[in-house]
Amino acid sequence: MTFKSVRESIRDTIAEEMRVDPNIFLLGEEVGEYQGAYKVSQGLLEEFSSKRIVDTPITEAGFTGLAIGAAMNGLRPIVEFMTWNFAMQAIDHIINSAAKTFYMSGGKINIPIVFRGPNGIASRVAAQHSQDYSAWYSHIPGLKVLSPYDSNDASGLLRAAIRDENPVIFLEHELLYNEKFDIDTNEDQISIGKAKIMIEGSDISIISYSRGLETALEVEKTLSQKSISAEIINLRTLKPLDKDTLIESIRKTNKVVVIEEGWSQCGVGSEVISVIVENAFDYLDAEPLRFSGKDIPLPYAENLEKLALPSSEVIVKKCLEIC
Repeated sequence: MTFKSVRESIRDTIAEEMRVDPNIFLLGEEVGEYQGAYKVSQGLLEEFSSKRIVDTPITEAGFTGLAIGAAMNGLRPIVEFMTWNFAMQAIDHIINSAAKTFYMSGGKINIPIVFRGPNGIASRVAAQHSQDYSAWYSHIPGLKVLSPYDSNDASGLLRAAIRDENPVIFLEHELLYNEKFDIDTNEDQISIGKAKIMIEGSDISIISYSRGLETALEVEKTLSQKSISAEIINLRTLKPLDKDTLIESIRKTNKVVVIEEGWSQCGVGSEVISVIVENAFDYLDAEPLRFSGKDIPLPYAENLEKLALPSSEVIVKKCLEIC
């Protein structure tokens, strides 16, 4: 078995794609000389020079607009946001320029661009630096939204994103960067829009993405000790959503749980449950369960931060009730 961290998988995939296609370049704050705020771009400046690994000023609106203009003119930028919280400074460009140009140009102008960086809950950095933007970007037509969990996701999904002709939102997770996973060479490139069944089960479907899968896998382990067979589904792609895999799973297990770090109202869990209720309602033997972050800005204090996020103990208790 070969193990690689999520950070290494992202870096290696960027390097491999840049070697093949000279139109690809990486830009963002501290991606070059400092080798990335989270060291994702380590070693890339030395190999590709400052023409293709571009350090930018602290101006998300500026370098995002620059990258979109470059994409309109045939280049393939990878934009790194130090955190997706900072991308709020550039959200006008992402939504009104990147997402809508292909449609508004009558299909004449493609925007082959990847926006990537850490998303979701970090450790004790408080409300303005700890937020899951998955539902925000999934709401926007013209964007594809990917959210990797393990090293295979990080590499295979990123390769697909870089090669796609459309703007792709790539939501990494800061707390997963150091995690090491076994590499599956069969997943060199992962199809956008296809979920993965990580563990097959027959009694209940547990659906999540990104770091929420750590909680899902904890729940599965506890349930298995109580002779309950849980099917674990890694969404991988939030938009387009793999509706077929979700529906087929519910037809088999007849019960569903969705876990996310983001807020519940208009969240990813809401969309997943809507899809299931609309397409597989007659197969449900219990109410769908949705677990998300509490409806508050994330607290700074460690004890309050833990209370604001989904708890595996609470999820297990609810799963036992409906099973």
